Amino acid sequence: MPDLSTCPIDGDAERARWTASADAWDRWADPMADLADKLNQPLLDAAGVTAGDRVLDLASGAGEPALSAALRTGPDGLVVGSDLVPGMMAGARRRAAGIADGLRPAFAAADMTALPFAAASFDRATCRFGIMFVPDVAAALAELRRVLRPGGRAAFMVWGPRAGNTLFDTVGDAVAAQLGEDRSLDPLFRFAAPGLLAEALRSAGFATVSETDITPVRKAPQGQPFWRATLEMSFGHRLHDLTAGQRADLDAEVTRRFDAQAQGGTIPLPIHVRIVTGA
Repeated sequence: MPDLSTCPIDGDAERARWTASADAWDRWADPMADLADKLNQPLLDAAGVTAGDRVLDLASGAGEPALSAALRTGPDGLVVGSDLVPGMMAGARRRAAGIADGLRPAFAAADMTALPFAAASFDRATCRFGIMFVPDVAAALAELRRVLRPGGRAAFMVWGPRAGNTLFDTVGDAVAAQLGEDRSLDPLFRFAAPGLLAEALRSAGFATVSETDITPVRKAPQGQPFWRATLEMSFGHRLHDLTAGQRADLDAEVTRRFDAQAQGGTIPLPIHVRIVTGA
């Protein structure tokens, strides 16, 4: 197992953080759905999710990509979404209510290091931006191997380097400037180094491990608060106690930093994600 001690994870702090941000994830889930699906589909492709599969989605949050997976597996398949924080799944259950019977995924609170499922229960597993928050990655991967059937496949999506993800980098710098230094983003980039998560999968006994980088560049119109979802979903735990004046100052600082990056009325927003798979 690779040395992950350079970014130790405080499990209690992460649980508290995501509990405090759960309402923001629910609020932004629908407006962000189209963008989220552009990341969901490559992840589901990498996992090999097809009709009839039994799929476990780890760290589902507000339901991604479990909801998209359910549309792929169809009425003969099964999708179970899980998250450590029960409050995070309120949005997932709300959104799932709009899916037809027979396609609706199930959701369950679950710790990745102690999954409440029988051995060999699933054909596929997905985890979009969740594995980096687990204190004991080796234990989580061992549990995942246990619940996957022989020959099953797991696919993880993690963030590449912070510098390659302009939304996080710019919003994070603005938060630090206005509210003081904050290490909230550090866990997001725990597996930013190429090969780090792949090595962890190999150490856990996964085979045919591979990784692929995806680096699209979105363009957002200058003058619109396209960054608000990132601010509230990533830093909700720091926003609750701000006065109206403090929040206005923070919003102005974020706007100023993005305006400085504008090119002809648009702001380029590079994204760097990595998909790592193992069987």
